[in-house]
Amino acid sequence: MTDTLIKVDLDTPATENPQVHNRWHPDIPMACWVKPGDDFILETYDWTAGAIANNDDASDVRDVDLSTVHYLSGPVGVEGAAPGDLLVVDLLDIGAKEEAPWGFNGFFSQQNGGGFLTEHFPHAQKSIWDFHGLYTSSRHVPGVHFAGLIHPGLIGCLPSRDLLETWNRREADLIATNPDRVPPLANPPVAATAHMGAMTGDDRDKAAAEGARTVPPREHGGNVDIKDLSRGSKIFFPVYVDGGGLSVGDLHFSQGDGEITFCGAIEMAGGWVHMKVELIKGGMAKYGIKNPIFKPSPITPNYKDYLIFEGISVDETGHQHYLDVNVAYRQACLNAIEYLKKFGYSGAQAYSILGVAPVQGHISGVVDIPNSCATLWIPSEIFDFDIHPGSDGPMKHIDGRVDVPIAYD
Repeated sequence: MTDTLIKVDLDTPATENPQVHNRWHPDIPMACWVKPGDDFILETYDWTAGAIANNDDASDVRDVDLSTVHYLSGPVGVEGAAPGDLLVVDLLDIGAKEEAPWGFNGFFSQQNGGGFLTEHFPHAQKSIWDFHGLYTSSRHVPGVHFAGLIHPGLIGCLPSRDLLETWNRREADLIATNPDRVPPLANPPVAATAHMGAMTGDDRDKAAAEGARTVPPREHGGNVDIKDLSRGSKIFFPVYVDGGGLSVGDLHFSQGDGEITFCGAIEMAGGWVHMKVELIKGGMAKYGIKNPIFKPSPITPNYKDYLIFEGISVDETGHQHYLDVNVAYRQACLNAIEYLKKFGYSGAQAYSILGVAPVQGHISGVVDIPNSCATLWIPSEIFDFDIHPGSDGPMKHIDGRVDVPIAYD
């Protein structure tokens, strides 16, 4: 029987668990140790450690303290791992904790993190999604159900001290270019809400003041939010400290490419990951690896019929950008939202669908100046009705009075 090396009690604050942390720092002690070839299970909190409730009130999303996230289980030390190695991680299985068969999707207030389309959806909103085995549906977003592709939004290894200093320096330099921007350009260290695993005393306080926030992906992996990095995936992580220091959290039941609502997946209220580790000694130099690489899961939702929305690098004001894929993908998303509204969805419901359903995002063209082209692929089979264009025009199938709960600033 596989050992569960890290356990979490969803009714106990994550800050009381010494096998959990919410910052990246090389001095965080290993929560447990394994050997190459071992397989094991880690339980996880949701990324906010229980700050979001299963109800119809979005004030918790509006008021969540984003300086606390993400809560990660680990670090796991691997015997023999040394800087320059590759840590090979097989994600054998992932699931929801039995007592928490639900998740949430949220839009953060523009004043508190925002999101990819925050100018269009500036207020906090959320939708609750219930799990039915492989499938999910929401009382807040009717007319749609789909199979989940469960994956960790965040997984990675501890940074070296040099790498940590590089992160903090370059992100501080970016913030300095526009320090008053809302949302901010990056998130600097915040000592007050840092949970540094089993660290205590002066060592803890010093590390908390330096610890990198977990919000972005970086060279070590981190908050990559790749939906295809799911059950059956194999990941090759660069190792920067002795033991590697593997941590995982932010489990998603399902997500669209880009996680465009920021809290953009279906964030699982609590879960577990079954994984196996191996080492490739000197693998970083052998393969020229700077960032992790991975093999995707062989298990994916079997949707084959898509409606594809195109966007180009001309923004909603008509301003021309030069080969800007970010602008092009925003336009593809906005075009899809306007289309889904014709079937009765509110803008927020449509936005939520793009964040949580297994939509695909593609960079379709970056060579034809001045417009890049991005596309958003929506699987039509996830809807309870036909969303394809026809000569009779769209029929409203959704009651617009059922909406995603909103909390104003």
